[in-house]
Amino acid sequence: MNTTSRISSIIHATQLETSLTGIPTFSLSELQITTLPEVQLPTNRRLGHLVEKVVSELIKASENYNMLYENVQIIQHKNTIGELDFIIQQKATTKIIHLELAYKFYLFDPTFSANASKNWIGPNRKDALHEKLEKLQQKQFPLLYHEATKAKLPTINVQKITQKLCVLANLFVPYQATLKLNSTFQKAIKGVYMNFEIFTRLDNSAKAYYIPPKKAWGIDPSEHEVWTDFKGVKASILENLSAKRSLLCWQKHNATFETFFIVWW
Repeated sequence: MNTTSRISSIIHATQLETSLTGIPTFSLSELQITTLPEVQLPTNRRLGHLVEKVVSELIKASENYNMLYENVQIIQHKNTIGELDFIIQQKATTKIIHLELAYKFYLFDPTFSANASKNWIGPNRKDALHEKLEKLQQKQFPLLYHEATKAKLPTINVQKITQKLCVLANLFVPYQATLKLNSTFQKAIKGVYMNFEIFTRLDNSAKAYYIPPKKAWGIDPSEHEVWTDFKGVKASILENLSAKRSLLCWQKHNATFETFFIVWW
């Protein structure tokens, strides 16, 4: 994986605003960085952990924030009850912030709920944006005030900590759908999703494909070099769809690149 591409995909990802999340937003654009850090990305970590690693290094490389704590595991009676992503401090004001980070991919399914705000769901229909936000508000952020947290942050008065959220969103809408979405949601749309039948129908000899591993989700497909035709990806796609695993697909069509999901549902 190209580390520069991974960092760029995170820095330029669309962030959901407080008006949508209900939680004060921390924007990565607040970080004053002169030179991008050299990040050694672990090869055996999941996508979420890779993004956390990059954001951690960006904070440490910034001129206006200090990293005080990261990945703070909260343990009670020898059991881990949760983890705080970052505790950072703004240098100019000395203000301390508890920052939670999320890098998510959601698809808009108009049939999922009568409430449009609840129609952003995971590619495999196992999670949803509104559920993530509820968990953050009801469980993740209150964890800062848990009795067991005091032992992990002995030098900090948690009552004076500001809590903020950074949600980096990659959103996809149904193929050929006409939707009226909030402007921030609109900015976060990276492509469409479709079933295998539509994917097959849209194929032609001028198109080439690549199925990236999940660790590469969110990276600009134009930076990829090795491509194949429909036959080269068909077996893998059908195998995953039969196991109810939706796939992210990169497409090259002449000089145009697209990212879309092929879903099993």
